[in-house]
Formats: sequence, C-alpha cells, structure tokens
Amino acid sequence: MSTPILELNDVSVDFDGFFALTDLSISLEHGELRSIIGPNGAGKTTFLDVITGKVKPTKGSVSLRGSSIIGLSEQKISRLGVGRKFQTPRVFENLSVSRNLELAASPSKMPFSLMFEKLNNTAKDEVYRLMDYVGLAPYAKVLAGSLSHGQKQWLAISMLVAQSPDIILLDEPVAGLTDEETNKTAELIKSLAGEHTVVVIEHDMEFIRDLAAPVTVLHQGQLLTEGSLDDVKSDPKVIEVYLGQSE
Repeated sequence: MSTPILELNDVSVDFDGFFALTDLSISLEHGELRSIIGPNGAGKTTFLDVITGKVKPTKGSVSLRGSSIIGLSEQKISRLGVGRKFQTPRVFENLSVSRNLELAASPSKMPFSLMFEKLNNTAKDEVYRLMDYVGLAPYAKVLAGSLSHGQKQWLAISMLVAQSPDIILLDEPVAGLTDEETNKTAELIKSLAGEHTVVVIEHDMEFIRDLAAPVTVLHQGQLLTEGSLDDVKSDPKVIEVYLGQSE
C-alpha cells in the first residue's frame, strides 16, 4: 500500500480553550482531487493553516510523504511542495500578468535575484503555456490589477501551478465569480488533478458537483462524514448541521 502524500492523524488545535479542530484525521493520495465543505466555523481554514505550518497542532501528527512537517516554517513547507491560494487572490497588481507568472516560476526566491534573474527557455515556455491554458495570453502585458476578479483567480491559481507544487490548496476559488467563470474554473481545477493533489474548500454546491470529487464534510472542527456529494447531501447529519434540507 502506497504512503499517502498528506496525512493528518488525530489533529486538534486549541485556541485558549476553543477547539478549532478536534481529533481530525484526513488522508490524501497522490493526484487526488478532494472537496472540503462545512458551515462557517467548521474548521476549514484552520485545517489549511495546519497543513501549511501557519498553525501548530495542539496534538496529533501531520505528515507529508510519510515525514512529519509539524514545527516547520511556512516557507519550508512551501518549498517541500505545498502551495496555497487564499480566498482573495494574491497577485502583484502593479506588474504584468506575464511578470507575475515569471516571478512565480523563478527557481530563486531571493528578492534581489527575482528582480534581475532571467528565466531559462523551459520556464518561459511553461509561463506562456499557463497563460494560454487559462485564457490570459491576450493579457500578458496587461497589469494584473486591471484584470477581472475571475481572471485574477485564474492568475493566482496559475502562479501556484508555476511553482510546481505536489499539493495545491484552494480556498474558495469561485467566490464572486460569474457562472461562466465558475464553470471554467471547475474545468481548470479538474485538469490539475493527477499531476497534483488538489484540495478545494468551497461553499458553492453546484461547483462542488461539477468537480465530481470525493467530499469531506467538517463540522465544529471534526470530521462529520465523507463520500460523494450525493451521499453526503443525503446524510441526515449533514442535512441537520449544514444543508438544512435535502434537494
């Protein structure tokens, strides 16, 4: 049996008596696409914070490729292949779309090197492949700040992909997007699975359905249930605490 690329075992996070996570165990396989849902306060953001090293668990273990990452800095965990996109897309608004991707693709992360380093041809090809793939090639020389919200989301996701992470964590990637942009984002995310392990946190149930991925439901920092979207939506526990009613 292969080692999961990411594994949380009995993880709890205690913020001065408030347990944001309680005995949470989740395992992710190489190339898997997983959706995480749950009401506000379910612990979804804390779950991502634990994986990326922003928050240290009170107890439990977090392993990347079988090795513990507890106590490692956010930068170290990122360099080990864990990439995260926050709810609000983080792009360099005063730089062009292509320059944003060039900085993300640069093997050097030192500020001085980033300013003056030239990418090799392989990295340049990847930058233009990504721009073309997400439909941003016509905007290559446009300042990122002038993009639509949806385009900024695609740029932020592309910047993650340009860093070649093994694991991509996406926090509400379709918040504020139009229906057309949401559909396109679903196709983009599905295309990333396989080569990357992708975790998506989202409230939009139609988007979750479009992803057609296994769903993990969190509630009050605990694992409530897992399964297909249809399975979890018909689970009485989920109906009671999150969905309110079945379809």
